[in-house]
Amino acid sequence: MHNNIYLLDNPNRFVPFALNIGIKQSSGDPIIRLDAHTEYDQNYIIHILETFENTHADIVGGAMHPVGKTIFQKAVAFATTNIFGIGGSKIHDINFSGYSDHVYLGAWKRNLFEEIGYFDIRFKRNQDDEFDYRANKQGKKVFLSSKIKSYYYPRKDILLLFKQYFQYGLYKPLVLKKIPSEIKFRHVVPSLFCLYLVLFFIFFFSKIILFVPLLFYIILDILFSFINKEKHIIKFVLLLTYPVIHISYGLGFIFGFGYLRKKYIVK
Repeated sequence: MHNNIYLLDNPNRFVPFALNIGIKQSSGDPIIRLDAHTEYDQNYIIHILETFENTHADIVGGAMHPVGKTIFQKAVAFATTNIFGIGGSKIHDINFSGYSDHVYLGAWKRNLFEEIGYFDIRFKRNQDDEFDYRANKQGKKVFLSSKIKSYYYPRKDILLLFKQYFQYGLYKPLVLKKIPSEIKFRHVVPSLFCLYLVLFFIFFFSKIILFVPLLFYIILDILFSFINKEKHIIKFVLLLTYPVIHISYGLGFIFGFGYLRKKYIVK
């Protein structure tokens, strides 16, 4: 019925393989990425084309704008759009327009892949981070426009959320080892928090001063959970959502220095 739509097989299953297959089989310029778990504004593609024309950037895209159908999804959506939940990166600011280190999903000029290569297949997660960071490192322009709107649906339960952010943390050290110029303080804070929790439970009764950071974290958790316009049930879910995001990412980041360093060689 639509002879310009193709279904391509990805025997390796993971995202970077799929992206590279699709890009190599495509013929248009620019190349625009559309993922599942996301709904797109009716002018999404138009605004992408306009942004390319107005900025002459190599990569353009919008912010990650999470929305939810369930109470839990709405809590995750709120948690991942403020500085306490996710660290305040530009990709989570739906009102920001300007040059950025990263965009959500994104679109690319075709010649970009000839110049800097394709997605690194070693990264089952964070392959889009690495690609945008690599483009920035090589002097390419990445532009984030608030006009490019899409709506992302978070994971549906705590276990899936934990697994997702653990994997984000797991591959982040490899990304930063490959492109150390993109290291930000927000990348390492969750892992430092996890290391602190280990020390806290080891020396639980011996050093009172160890209670201070935990108390400070609990206060921030309560403030960011309750001082907002969300429904009361979402406020209570947020109390658990923030620690799940921070601890899962932090643990993944710590494990990423060990397990994945042995499994992969990143140059």
